[in-house]
Amino acid sequence: MIIRMLIISITIFLTALPASAQIDRIFKGLGLGQQSELSDVKIGSGLKEALKVGTENTVNLTGRLDGYFLNQAIKILMPEKLRNLEKGLTAVGYGPQVDEFVLSMNRAAEQAAPFAKQFFWDAIGEMTFEDAKKILSGHETAATDYFKSKTTDKLTVAFRPVVDQAMNEVGVTRQYKELVGRFQTIPFVKSESFDIDHYVVTKALDGLFHVLGEEERKIRTNPAARVTNLLKEVFGK
Repeated sequence: MIIRMLIISITIFLTALPASAQIDRIFKGLGLGQQSELSDVKIGSGLKEALKVGTENTVNLTGRLDGYFLNQAIKILMPEKLRNLEKGLTAVGYGPQVDEFVLSMNRAAEQAAPFAKQFFWDAIGEMTFEDAKKILSGHETAATDYFKSKTTDKLTVAFRPVVDQAMNEVGVTRQYKELVGRFQTIPFVKSESFDIDHYVVTKALDGLFHVLGEEERKIRTNPAARVTNLLKEVFGK
């Protein structure tokens, strides 16, 4: 009698639930459904690992000698607002000094790039599971775009003193002032004030995100770039 009453109670309870809920409860009662949760964890972990691999590769590629200077996609050029300065100085024989200034800006970015790694990783650690699912199903650089939109302001604030120090070490600020001084001695020319520090910070971060996007694309599309078992499992499906 007790068994019959128990069966009737279970039947009434199940019929009151939607079909999907009934199945979920049955699976859980059987100890199933855990694989789904495990897969969700793997998805989140796999994406975060991909970003860590990608950011580490990015820092290694940009933070080495000529990492910016010889990469035409991210090389820091003379600012658009200073192109007149560049042309004017080149015309009067200061071309080598202009070239040295451009090289110095890239050297500053190369020195600063390694300091971005920890900021990237901190931001990755804050990524939610829902973020991870959306990014994993997104386009080839969805993670990089999300990452950029969420951290650019923080990275700019944190990156500024690092770049400033690197620029002072390689002489960017000094060279810039010297070039402007020489430019102002040319008759009938007008120079504009320009925040060269902010420019280099912005371009340095743009370069990091560009390379990070390339690394993300590789992990998504190139099996050889999936250097861990977790990445192979998550991105190989």
